[in-house]
Amino acid sequence: MAGEQAAIIAVLLATMAMFLWGRWRHDMVAVGALLACVLIGLVAPADAFAGFGHPAVITVACVLVLSRGLQVTGAIDVLTRHILPKHAGPTLSLAALVGLGAVLSGFMNNVGAMALLMPVALQLAGRLDLPPGRVLMPLAFGTILGGMTTMIGTPPNLIVSGFRAQNGAGGFAMFDFTPVGLAVAVAGVGFVALVGWRLVPARKQAGTEGFETGAYLTEVRVTDDSKAAGMTLRDIESSLDEADAQVVGLVRNEVRMNAPQAGRKVLAGDILIIEAEVEALASLLSSLGLTLEEAVASSAQSEASEDETRESRPDNSKAIDHQPGAEKKDAIAEKAPASDEIVLMELVVRPEAAIAGRSASDMLLRSRYGLNLLAVSREGTRSKARLRTLKIQPGDLLLMQGAPEVIAEFAADSGCVPLAERELRIPDKRKAWLAGGIMAFAVAGAAFGLLPAAISFALGVLASMALRTVPPRAVYAAIDWPVVVLLGALIPVAGAMESTGTADLIGRFMLDNVAQGHAVVGLALILVVTMSLSDLMNNAATAAVMCPIAIGTAGALGVNADSFLMAVAIGASCAFLTPIGHQNNTLILGPGGFRFGDYWRLGLPLEVLVIVVSIPMLLWVWPL
Repeated sequence: MAGEQAAIIAVLLATMAMFLWGRWRHDMVAVGALLACVLIGLVAPADAFAGFGHPAVITVACVLVLSRGLQVTGAIDVLTRHILPKHAGPTLSLAALVGLGAVLSGFMNNVGAMALLMPVALQLAGRLDLPPGRVLMPLAFGTILGGMTTMIGTPPNLIVSGFRAQNGAGGFAMFDFTPVGLAVAVAGVGFVALVGWRLVPARKQAGTEGFETGAYLTEVRVTDDSKAAGMTLRDIESSLDEADAQVVGLVRNEVRMNAPQAGRKVLAGDILIIEAEVEALASLLSSLGLTLEEAVASSAQSEASEDETRESRPDNSKAIDHQPGAEKKDAIAEKAPASDEIVLMELVVRPEAAIAGRSASDMLLRSRYGLNLLAVSREGTRSKARLRTLKIQPGDLLLMQGAPEVIAEFAADSGCVPLAERELRIPDKRKAWLAGGIMAFAVAGAAFGLLPAAISFALGVLASMALRTVPPRAVYAAIDWPVVVLLGALIPVAGAMESTGTADLIGRFMLDNVAQGHAVVGLALILVVTMSLSDLMNNAATAAVMCPIAIGTAGALGVNADSFLMAVAIGASCAFLTPIGHQNNTLILGPGGFRFGDYWRLGLPLEVLVIVVSIPMLLWVWPL
């Protein structure tokens, strides 16, 4: 063994040990490994950061942005509403949910797919009277399985494609992963839906992220094209039952009716006053085609009317109108352009708050601050006033919509305390179609070879920014930067393994001592080792470490390297034994009430099934 080979093996072992230890973040460990290789002389300083320009890194970042566009525009809500059965039993319901998660994760980031469907899974668990974990774990595993079906489904596939290109054979095409990945995903989803969910321990929910705020009171408008137009209140409330929401009032021609008759027909232009949790608002808006009243009023208000309102403000305005700095705030509100970044923030009204006893209309929230008051939560009481005229009281929770810096300024001025930023997807049909179309064109451009994948998806990101399906200021927030840094740092390290002959050395060792010259045994060994590592360390890091070893092993055996690279892609996507193997497993740890050792009960038989299905498929689709 040469000195350079010994050095890169030492760096590799230390890197893997740090990954498994988990004390430092994966991107920090990867950068440390890269710098160690530079200092030792294994990577030239001029090439140290060349990995950040690798097409796989660019493609990963772009896919994350396009996935964000699908998420925030509500494009996925349409699929969820039409595909998931509403009254089926556990098996059919889980099959539909897990199948939908697998399909979505084939074309968008699987963590994004999981985040989209988690609220649906929790609602389904309540309807089926199942512990949340028995729905969440199958969904998490289904989204992981679906990622292996296309090149963009998960970062390991992009990494594997990149290593094939570096090896001189060109990168894999968009759907080269589909034959094997689809067979494994179908078998896995079928197993999870029919049998596997029963293996999940029935744990009580340990709690969800954030805090309980109680139900909010909000106003939604029935538009001309709304599904709710022409329905009776009884039918609407039946639709809202699944979201645990209820209609508490109706406004028609500026007249509020409290507790309206269940048989009353709702007309276009009516305003429904609904009591619901924040997380349920998106689904009920999408399912009935409703629009938040404040959003309607905000878009309808012209600049001229804003100026007129400011000029006609009563002279006896008090509190925040005459606070020091209010004139400065007015100037900022009048001159500042609309922010590209709009967020929802919860504010709690302190006892000494200046806005106590005042309404949104009194404060001119929309015209003066550019803010919308979407909902109010008041524990134990239900006001009969309209939302814009509701007198705010100490202890109220306000759901505000606007630019983050403006909300922060308003909170400081008014004596409110910001609690949490809320994730609420307000459906926008036009932008949802745009986001879906942009993703489809980007996928088609890469799939049909019209453009390299990185270029095709970069064009998609540019279109998303131009058409505002993802606001430009939110683009960088949509990218998982630790994953990008991890990939960019480890690509040169993996290149050093190849250039020093270390990958060939490891491949020959595995060949002589384990596979003993049998190519099929060697293929199975690569798959099992990759799966084992993926259960303990980041799947992208696992793929980057194992690809050179797979290529070296195939070279030592004198067989097709493609089957070994595909084995790495499958193995890196199969992290089912621990909560740390994949972000989706970590996401469900708290809401499912799981312990560290709960995952293997479903994960172990699922990994065995993956091996049984994938080895014959690999030998058939990618013959040795």
